[in-house]
Amino acid sequence: MFTGIVEELGEVTSLIDAGGDSAVIAVRGPLVTSDARHGDSISVNGVCLTVIDNENGVFTADVMGETLRRSSLGALRAGSQVNLERAALAGSRLGGHLVQGHVDGVGRLESREPAGEWEVLRFSLPAENQKYVVEKGSITVDGVSLTVMAVDDESFSVGLIPTTLKMTVLGSKTVGDPVNLEVDVIAKYVEKMLGARNV
Repeated sequence: MFTGIVEELGEVTSLIDAGGDSAVIAVRGPLVTSDARHGDSISVNGVCLTVIDNENGVFTADVMGETLRRSSLGALRAGSQVNLERAALAGSRLGGHLVQGHVDGVGRLESREPAGEWEVLRFSLPAENQKYVVEKGSITVDGVSLTVMAVDDESFSVGLIPTTLKMTVLGSKTVGDPVNLEVDVIAKYVEKMLGARNV
């Protein structure tokens, strides 16, 4: 479980096809690897990955085919910057919202508009995720916990403060770039429970 508060910008050092519809990714992140052990979880652009090795500030993780198909990780290359966050500890502050690291869909940056020192970014919203996104609700974009400013049938907008622009990959995204989206898991549980009551 994560909170959507990015701890550092990491750098992909390699993404190697491992055959059988899978890959192995290696990411440099001095902070998140400082106490990482085999089996720990680290969010990479909003995708929960399991550490299989950690050496000299670089960790490696297996990426299965389902993850490559459902996220934008397959588009990463050596040198790509990525948002990194270690799994939350029990009792730690929940600065963002409950984030699982399970990508629900891939959107694309549609526009970005300066608004003083901050910016408004608009992203496309896959049809299957539309019902879970509400104005002033939470959404995770490339692992960043954000508040929805506005939403329509095809897109949603968020406002980014200077810190988010500087400390995450969202500051350097260009129009057309893909992003990993995770909707608020609470909305999905509520939907399922209400559906069960109506059966």
